[in-house]
Amino acid sequence: MLELKLVNKVVRRDSHISNVSLLLERSSLNVLLGPTLSGKTTLMRLMAGLDKPTSGDILINGKSVLDVPVRKRNVAMVYQQFINYPGLTVYENIASPMRLAGNTKSDIDRRVREAASLLRLEPYLDRTPLNLSGGQQQRTAIARALVKDAELVLLDEPLANLDYKLREELRLELPKIFAESGAVFVYATTEPQEALLLGGNTATLSEGRVTQFNSTIEIYNKPADLVTARTFADPPLNTMNVIKRGRELQIKSNGRIKSVSLNDRASELPDDKYILAVRAHHVLLSPDNQSKLSFNAIVSGSEITGSETFIHVQSGEHRWVVLAPGVCRVANGDNIDLFIDPDRLYLFDKQQKLAHEPAKIAAGA
Repeated sequence: MLELKLVNKVVRRDSHISNVSLLLERSSLNVLLGPTLSGKTTLMRLMAGLDKPTSGDILINGKSVLDVPVRKRNVAMVYQQFINYPGLTVYENIASPMRLAGNTKSDIDRRVREAASLLRLEPYLDRTPLNLSGGQQQRTAIARALVKDAELVLLDEPLANLDYKLREELRLELPKIFAESGAVFVYATTEPQEALLLGGNTATLSEGRVTQFNSTIEIYNKPADLVTARTFADPPLNTMNVIKRGRELQIKSNGRIKSVSLNDRASELPDDKYILAVRAHHVLLSPDNQSKLSFNAIVSGSEITGSETFIHVQSGEHRWVVLAPGVCRVANGDNIDLFIDPDRLYLFDKQQKLAHEPAKIAAGA
């Protein structure tokens, strides 16, 4: 078990980590999710013992490890920029932590080959890292971390340099390994989709603060505040200023006030100004039986991937992204109507705290 208690890290008067408290259980997968410079790598370095916190405490199995040097901690860490021993073969790179630990030759061979099989490294075991591609070198570093039997395994965007197919395969396999190992696993990523695919628990980070820590699906479905909701949205979360009056929500579109009826739960909110938020794939280009909220927007750009189309629009002061299925042909400057099911809306209050979550809520929806 790894516990962080009110951990702070200040560098030249700049706060890199602020009052972080986390409790990470054994055999758990814990994702650190946040944009670049949100504090993920700094937090992992503190967990590993590579850096010391300015204040606060870090405990492993209930004992403070602040004064325990990193070489005496049972920690494995894999960075996005892989690190291997250039003079050793792939086999010896993977085997190195087990040799230092005094494992038997047969045990080392079995576990090296198991890790090599998982990471598709069997054909390269006799090669040195300089004769490997970047993706193969990264897989070697991951394999070495997996065989180490560490109490704490830290993975800092470890799949970023791998090709798409292998990345998808490992996202499915890694949680199984984590569950069986008994270690605490911490996995840093900038991608909300990767956090959802991995599952487990997620800590969302913003400017060195943990904004929420819970099961990954719970945070995705019920973000505690607008910062967390934006952290856990790709494409970006669409937002708009609205006013709640009685049983209606009012928005301004092209100088006109439009209203939509609220469900019973949302209508109980105090009348006030709110921030409406909706995910890109819940904004529709044509009405259906449920889509009662509509407004006009101007197309400012589009990106077609084949399976879906990202449509960038402007409505007054608001810039939104619509994620439409399939190929959707629109031109810059097109005037289009957007439709939203009121049961898909988030509402955040003036303090940007969650006031109302969608009535239609489901894992990954």
